[in-house]
Amino acid sequence: MAKKGSLRITIAMAVFIFLISLVVLGAFAPLPSLSHRPSQSHPNKGFERKFEIAEDMFWKDAEPFRIIGGDLHYFRVLPEYWEDRLLRAKALGLNTIQTYVPWNLHEPRQGRLVFEGIADLISFLRLCHKMDMLVMLRAGPYICGEWDFGGFPPWLLAKEPAIRIRSSDAAFLDLVKSWWEILLPKVSPLLYNNGGPIIMVQVENEFGSYGDDQAYLHYLVKLARGHLGDDIILYTTDGGSRETLEKGTIRGDAVFSAVDFTTGDEPWPIFKLQKEFNAPGKSPPLSTEFYTGWLTHWGENIASTDAAHTATFLEKILSKNGSAVLYMAHGGTNFGFYSGANSGANESDYKPDLTSYDYDAPIRESGDVDNAKYKALRRVIAKYSAVPLASVPSNNKRTAYGSIKLKKTAFLYDTIDIKNLIDMVESENPASMEATGQMFGFVLYVSEYTAKGNGSTLFISKVHDRGQVFISCAEDNGKRPRYIDLITRWSNRPINLPYLKCGSKNKLYILVENMGRLNYGPYMFDRKGILSSVYLDGRLLYKWKMLPIPFRNLNEQKVNPIVLNARKEFLKDSAHRKLKDQEILNPEPAFYTGHFIVNKVTDTYISFKGWSKGIAFINEFNVGRFWPSRGPQCNLYVPAPILREGKNSLVILELEVPNPDLQVSSVDHPDFTCGHASSKLRKF
Repeated sequence: MAKKGSLRITIAMAVFIFLISLVVLGAFAPLPSLSHRPSQSHPNKGFERKFEIAEDMFWKDAEPFRIIGGDLHYFRVLPEYWEDRLLRAKALGLNTIQTYVPWNLHEPRQGRLVFEGIADLISFLRLCHKMDMLVMLRAGPYICGEWDFGGFPPWLLAKEPAIRIRSSDAAFLDLVKSWWEILLPKVSPLLYNNGGPIIMVQVENEFGSYGDDQAYLHYLVKLARGHLGDDIILYTTDGGSRETLEKGTIRGDAVFSAVDFTTGDEPWPIFKLQKEFNAPGKSPPLSTEFYTGWLTHWGENIASTDAAHTATFLEKILSKNGSAVLYMAHGGTNFGFYSGANSGANESDYKPDLTSYDYDAPIRESGDVDNAKYKALRRVIAKYSAVPLASVPSNNKRTAYGSIKLKKTAFLYDTIDIKNLIDMVESENPASMEATGQMFGFVLYVSEYTAKGNGSTLFISKVHDRGQVFISCAEDNGKRPRYIDLITRWSNRPINLPYLKCGSKNKLYILVENMGRLNYGPYMFDRKGILSSVYLDGRLLYKWKMLPIPFRNLNEQKVNPIVLNARKEFLKDSAHRKLKDQEILNPEPAFYTGHFIVNKVTDTYISFKGWSKGIAFINEFNVGRFWPSRGPQCNLYVPAPILREGKNSLVILELEVPNPDLQVSSVDHPDFTCGHASSKLRKF
């Protein structure tokens, strides 16, 4: 009996020890959450490399995974700085980078593809992979993003008959198919299941805020699946309301429906709504655009959001195992002519975006991270990150290289031989910029009329976006035309053309600037130039000549002939003559050129305080538009890779009145305090 009792005790002790060992080994661990490893019995445990959705969670290699991501757009950062910005994103605690792919950057003209330099998407994706960052790829074809035409190439606007963008219009779908047949095979080898960093691919963007064409969305999904396979997670993003989700999502489990909403809205009721638009068990709570700041238009105060408020609402998502992508983690810069625009109640209520896309993001335009928002968000992310956060890099050095003296080297009209132009387009009525083959920059419209003794009244109902009006005598081919007035998209009032006594007819010149196409809303089909009939004293004015005026854009590598000529004129002018004061102060488009010396190359800013409006080129790189007379942006960011040791060239096209001192300053800080009160012409 004693022996049998001893055996019972021994067995009981063994069972007790076995049960204790099971607890230690985790057999009785809680149900999987983002802070615990999954059970060994998870059905996908056998897959070594797989990213998927199950049990309303993301799973990476059979482990629960929380996305703590951020938008960082390769096309808003010079390639030399991609690694720098990714390091700062990683130190913030991000494990995923989300980026758009702008079709217009990669196919600026139909059939001409660009995948190098700042458009080298594949190198950017490989760099993310090298740095152990996952990628959510927003493949379009529409992206929004405060980017010209929402990422669509403007040559779509030249198609006749007009195509219907973002729809199941067969002509539009054929063009999308041709583009995705180029793009998607390039990125397919970089999908996560193929060994790359891409865990999800977005189709369209916020379509529920635009249309209700399910055939279009289904076509995009079918096209994407054909190139990317069935394993990759396709996703849509829509605002967190029932109406937008009903229009912009695809029911079932073929596409994951994610949401975005205003920072300050309670997230979890929206995530509950999100579940209704995903299959059961297929709705991990994800905000794909958690706004860290906001965009700014010319003429507005710079957008700024409170750091503590932003961090508080991020924690509301992360504290309950939600996922979020910061929009933006790093905003960057709209170099060249690629900044977009928004509209209000109608298409005339036009609001163009700044060159800076700082966005009040935690990583500022120049990469600075020594700010309250970066620190506040990092503190929150550190609580919920699965790995320790990397150390924070120091801010990049910036240098104020001082005052840069400029010379007026040429009036714009002096650089144009209007009599001998092979690019001139002629028609009875004005044609759009796109119809002339010019996609960005400026178009000069020229016609003739018979002058009246008391002058004439000019009226154009539709100018996109800003037209400067000049007149001259038709026989005065060697003289520059005289500036008269301004016609704008938002103020298309009649203007008076004064009587000009000429031996023959008067010549009318209208220089129209494309200030950025609408990237959001119902008026996105945004052609540029003169888009209506022109009336002179109530009668139609016919017989027009249109001259495209090319300037180098962000993704164009060729030397810009107009800027090059302005630099040559600088050398000639320096040796021969000085322009008269009245020439300097005329409100007329002209080039101003100068040089500055750099002993040690760092980032800098060029301050345009006291100038009016124009574009700037440094070492022939188009750093973007300036408009300090409108504000709020005074300074343009100049990244170090644009500069070189020794002599650097600066060419400015000032459209109106220059700073009387004919100088700009290289400074070491951004400045968003300019405004329209300083405008010389008091017209915007």
